[in-house]
Amino acid sequence: MTAEKYVNGIVRKIKCSKKKRIEIKQQLLSDISAALENGEAFEEILKRMGNVEEVVKEFNQNLPEEEGKTYQKRKKRIIFFGVLFTIFIIATIGYWFLPKTVLLEDSVFQKKVVEEQVKAVIEKLNNNQFEELKEDAIEEMQEVLTQDTFDPIREQIGLDWGEMQSIGTIYMAVIKQQRQQLVITQVVVVYKNVSVTYTITFDKEMNLAGIYVK
Repeated sequence: MTAEKYVNGIVRKIKCSKKKRIEIKQQLLSDISAALENGEAFEEILKRMGNVEEVVKEFNQNLPEEEGKTYQKRKKRIIFFGVLFTIFIIATIGYWFLPKTVLLEDSVFQKKVVEEQVKAVIEKLNNNQFEELKEDAIEEMQEVLTQDTFDPIREQIGLDWGEMQSIGTIYMAVIKQQRQQLVITQVVVVYKNVSVTYTITFDKEMNLAGIYVK
């Protein structure tokens, strides 16, 4: 285990505001760094500080009441947007799973074009280019393609993803009904501190029709 993973495991479970979590993370990393510079072994530092659950419990017991209230508000937002995306996916692509699947080579989609579009969407998400994403999205998606929607989802995965390191193999499935086709893609993207699975859907005009992040 690294210091980054240890601290991330702690701050992810602390019931407080995002600002406070960032402060706690910086302080913990600073304390560990100072101890290492003083010659203390990393294993001894972890033993002294305690396991993740012990540290989390101590923080949660000593945090101001206001921090707990802020956490509950943020949690409700995350749940709301999670439900929103689930409903949206069901509404936009769940219907399409009822009909038969189609081989990619027998569909209107070209593998290279789909791969390039997936990478473009991920790059825009990384750079918070939501207005650009809206330009190539179906109308229903445009309403939820905002930073306010994605920030709570990102926080649920990790406070600090770090720079993108690599994009894995892009898997694709094509579904068809009543002459309409949709391509659903899934790919794992590795960032410095987390790995994220994207499920991205396009209609036959390669308009963005769905995004799910976990």
